[in-house]
Amino acid sequence: MGPSRPAGDADGGKSIILLTPRGFCAGVVRAIDVVRIALDRYGPPVFVRKEIVHNRFVVEELRAAGAVFVDELDQVPPGARVIFSAHGVSPEVRRMAAGRRLQVIDATCPLVTKVHQQAIRYAAMGATIVLIGHREHDEVVGTLGEAPSSTIIVETLDDVEALTIPDPSRVCYVTQTTLSLDETRTIVDRLRERFPLIQGPPANDICYATQNRQEAVHAAAAAGCGLLTDQERAMIRERLQRRGSEDESEQHDDPNNHEDDR
Repeated sequence: MGPSRPAGDADGGKSIILLTPRGFCAGVVRAIDVVRIALDRYGPPVFVRKEIVHNRFVVEELRAAGAVFVDELDQVPPGARVIFSAHGVSPEVRRMAAGRRLQVIDATCPLVTKVHQQAIRYAAMGATIVLIGHREHDEVVGTLGEAPSSTIIVETLDDVEALTIPDPSRVCYVTQTTLSLDETRTIVDRLRERFPLIQGPPANDICYATQNRQEAVHAAAAAGCGLLTDQERAMIRERLQRRGSEDESEQHDDPNNHEDDR
């Protein structure tokens, strides 16, 4: 894992280092394939709640093929076919889909589904759930919906300091899957200091694709200059850029690409 073999000029010119791994994660590939298969099998239009992935090239390609992207289900005709994006949805969205008799195709990333299941389990235990993530991100909105009355979102260490937990003996945490490893570790460490009995998932919720891409950026930081090819709305792009900055490599953005992410 890390930079692949560099290619450079024989006379000592600059080398290009391609990070490995790179590109779409398995969950994103799966979600895109779901839309393509639905279009091929059923024909257009196929409605998709939210962008299937935060990548305008992919979205434009699918839109041209007949996918119709909507923000909410009230934009989908009753009885129509609709796909849920890789980011997942709340139970309320599923109830709304059932009420409109929509034919649902669920493209939620399995790793996101795992976080939902953990939240459900912790809520059943009567615990306060600390959800580490960005409150406006589609994935966090969906996870929050599993137990909104017992879930508190934290984004920063300041949020951790401001936490008030009704029963510190019954508190658990889950995390958004596309976060910075270092930031999440710092927040979890502080949570454990403040709430020694806090419980967490048996394994790190940060998705393996996010983790190995951040590690690849770290390994390549010695190059001194990086070209970050990703979409401005994507969460992983922000995390990769920050990781490279912390490693003191110069970052340049290329907005005209079609690489990963969610």
